Amino acid sequence: MAMARASSGLAYPDRFFAAATYAGFGGSPNSSSKGVTSKFSNDVALLLYALYQQATVGPCTLPKPRGWSPVEQSKWTSWNGLGNMASIEAMRLFVKILEEEDPGWYSRAANYISEPVIDVEMNHDPKADLSIKNEISLPETKSIPTENGNSVETHDKDIMVEGFGSVSVYDQWVAPTVSGTRPKPRYEHAAAVVDDKMYVFGGNHNGRYLNDLQTLNLRNWTWSKVEVKPNSEASVIVTPCAGHSLIPWEGNKLISIAGHSKDPSEVVNVKAFDLQTNTWSTMKTYGKPPVSRGGQSVTVVGGTLVIFGGQDANRTLLNDLHILDLETMTWDEIDTIGVSPSPRSDHAAAVHAERYLLIFGGGTHATCFNDLHVLDLKTMEWSRPSQQGEIPSPRAGHAGVTVGESWFIVGGGDNKSGVSETVVLNMSTLSWSVVTTAEGRVPLASEGLSLVLSSYNGEDVLVSFGGYNGRYNNEVNLLKPSHKSTLQATMSGIPALDSGSGVQNATNGTRDVELEFEGGQDGKIREISMDNNNNHNEPQTNEVEEVSEGLISRLKAEKEELESQLNKEKSQSLELKQELIEAESKNTELYKELQSVRGQLAAEQSRCFKLEVDVAELRQKLQTMDTLQKELEILQRQKAASEEAYAKQKQSSGGVWGWLAGQPPPPAQKPNNGS
Repeated sequence: MAMARASSGLAYPDRFFAAATYAGFGGSPNSSSKGVTSKFSNDVALLLYALYQQATVGPCTLPKPRGWSPVEQSKWTSWNGLGNMASIEAMRLFVKILEEEDPGWYSRAANYISEPVIDVEMNHDPKADLSIKNEISLPETKSIPTENGNSVETHDKDIMVEGFGSVSVYDQWVAPTVSGTRPKPRYEHAAAVVDDKMYVFGGNHNGRYLNDLQTLNLRNWTWSKVEVKPNSEASVIVTPCAGHSLIPWEGNKLISIAGHSKDPSEVVNVKAFDLQTNTWSTMKTYGKPPVSRGGQSVTVVGGTLVIFGGQDANRTLLNDLHILDLETMTWDEIDTIGVSPSPRSDHAAAVHAERYLLIFGGGTHATCFNDLHVLDLKTMEWSRPSQQGEIPSPRAGHAGVTVGESWFIVGGGDNKSGVSETVVLNMSTLSWSVVTTAEGRVPLASEGLSLVLSSYNGEDVLVSFGGYNGRYNNEVNLLKPSHKSTLQATMSGIPALDSGSGVQNATNGTRDVELEFEGGQDGKIREISMDNNNNHNEPQTNEVEEVSEGLISRLKAEKEELESQLNKEKSQSLELKQELIEAESKNTELYKELQSVRGQLAAEQSRCFKLEVDVAELRQKLQTMDTLQKELEILQRQKAASEEAYAKQKQSSGGVWGWLAGQPPPPAQKPNNGS
């Protein structure tokens, strides 16, 4: 049996002042600078000092110290680097960093904190309900082994009873004790958070599709099944499905979109669940909807849903892009430029700065990917930028959520084994880092798990559920990301200074750390230079600044040169495109002329053929005329001969006919005697 001290939950700003007092600020017995530096490392102490000044005084307006004290220089640099961060944000970040560095600070600060403390008996009874007014019941948590053999344990430790604050460690997965009837083990389900409740819909259990709707209350960790009521307007049959997406909408609705089913429809269906009436309805859409599919990604961008990829009912992999306008409920198929990601399903997607769509991983029937693609939603152009840091292994069936500029990826597999590490991508620098690694075949190393983001008291919490890693599971796991995990990827993307410059060496160096602060509504990245050695002198600091300025100048010059080259290439590309268009136009005209000439040639060939036929006929007629001419000449000669013969015959027979007619015969011709 152990005793743990639990606070009744100081609100801000009281909680901040309690933390500041414990850390050695604000005139407490521990407020000497020596007390502060003895508790924390130099960089943490400088950051705490800057946050304390920002919270209590406001933005730094003091001029840069001109003295030779490296401590004062570092303090001013740290404070000035916070810019216009809001006071309440500085308070929350101060407390968050203190809790990461010293998780049990609150119980040890009880001697000089006036806020009452209650003693809670910890007997490891899973049914013990430790509840406090206006707070969340504290569930027991069990350890999840990590890769190095250590376990995350929360019993026999100082525990803060503040909802998700029951997780007393950062960047480690823990499994809380839950109550109520657990849902069936499943994977390829969908989950979403609305009003501190995680809703889980559908999925695949032992090869069968599900259509139940379960909810986990994230305040008291109680499972319950949502009793769906029939719709009075129209009877809606909720088809069991898996590989679909669940989107919170309008604060009191859930949108279920796409998914595999036993009897799939031809196109993607959109259904809505009303959390107030507990009824399903089919949403009428306009335009041309995408073909039915599952394993796609659905990303909320403003008032639209961006859908990419997946696998249709015929197991054909897809890489098309569609957008559904939630205001008009109109589908639009997008024609993109650039090289699109190859067809895939079970990938992860996220949006950055409401403009860039990121696609990571996924797989086909035979292989998995670890490539990263980015779509500019303004120009609709795909690109494949280079990744930095510890690039994750190929995977499919993983899940992801974004926290600020950090994209956390959990689970997945490569058709051989599950992926055990939790990784984070800084979406500004595109740099990867590993947050934590689980050991063995744990539910986190599963395909088809769900991952959602919730928050309490200003802290973000990742909640995973279900998955398949050789067996179906229905376990819940939590991870509270620290500011270090969200900054680690950014830090790994910063180029290191040249070790030969004499500025950085094994024992004396300066590093640049980029901290991401979300002040109010506009998050800004501030750069805070931290000195790791109090004995560092100002000339070295100035040298570092000169090196940094020189590096920045070179990078800017290279950027301008690259932009100039890019503009030239674009200009040449436009010229070549114009020339190509003109050449194609000329080619078209020449082709038309060629076709016209071919037509004329065919007509001339036809005429020539007819002329040849006519000539042949005329030749035949000429031959006939020659024959007739010869026959005519023969007949003429025969006629002439006949006439001559007739004339002679008539002459010789003229006396008889004359005698008969009474004519005298012609006188006889006298012979010529030569006289």
